[in-house]
Amino acid sequence: MSDAALSSPQPREGWRARHLAALIGANVALALGPWSVRLADCGPISAGFWRLLLPLPLLFGLAAANRQKLTGLPIRTVLALTVAGLAFAADLASWHMGIGLTRLGNATVFGNAGSFIVMIWGIAVLRRWPHRAETLAIAAAVAGAAILLGRSIEIGASTLTGDLFCLLAGLFYAVYIIILQDARARLGNWALLAWASLLGLPLLLIAAQLHAEPFWPTRWWPLIALALGSQVIGQGLLVFSLRNFSPLVVGVSMLTQPAIAILIGHYVFAETLGPWDALGMALVAAALVLARAGDKPAAVAPEIV
Repeated sequence: MSDAALSSPQPREGWRARHLAALIGANVALALGPWSVRLADCGPISAGFWRLLLPLPLLFGLAAANRQKLTGLPIRTVLALTVAGLAFAADLASWHMGIGLTRLGNATVFGNAGSFIVMIWGIAVLRRWPHRAETLAIAAAVAGAAILLGRSIEIGASTLTGDLFCLLAGLFYAVYIIILQDARARLGNWALLAWASLLGLPLLLIAAQLHAEPFWPTRWWPLIALALGSQVIGQGLLVFSLRNFSPLVVGVSMLTQPAIAILIGHYVFAETLGPWDALGMALVAAALVLARAGDKPAAVAPEIV
């Protein structure tokens, strides 16, 4: 799933074509994640387990190579990482369950709702009324969610259930972002992602067993693609490009994710898409863009996962 930097640093002067290509590539890699989940022949929660487990050596290696702190962490940081890892795991379990029960476009839009939730949290912490961009974001998100959920009810109860799972995933991911606010100032991106992934594994393992779903895959390539695409390539390209663009540009780039998911759903899984679906997705995506456009420097800069 993807959250652009809600308070990324000011863009550097003279960004180059490779930075823009990396930003777009990150969103493409992240948008392909739901496709890999559907192609996996293990259960959806099990897919989340393998998504976290397979890239762990590489993530810890990247953290070490970038001299990011991995040991000797304060107790407060360890507790924050533990809670964040559990929230991260719950996010993946909910999102992967939802991916199989709704359309890919819906899953991508709702799964990215975490950044919007963090914006609302930031307003509450600052104890002020939302300014114009934030008000427009709230209105667009409510209208878009109402349209998409209404369409899901028309299509069937299973689609609505999938949307709700994806919305729940967005909530868990917001918790993950907020909990790591202090730790983010002391640890690097790769170290945070590596520890959160490791600490989330037990919950996903237990949940997969309780769900009584297939755990061991017979074909590994969808899970390898999921692990490398969502956890390594998407994150790596985003880290490379993020500081070169404003939050608004990053938010606009995220519009590629629902578009790609919609195309995959239509051409690969024969999912229909009507005008109301497009309008609902556009409104929710616009809310994400507005949330970033109206962001304040004190907000949290989340990972892309």
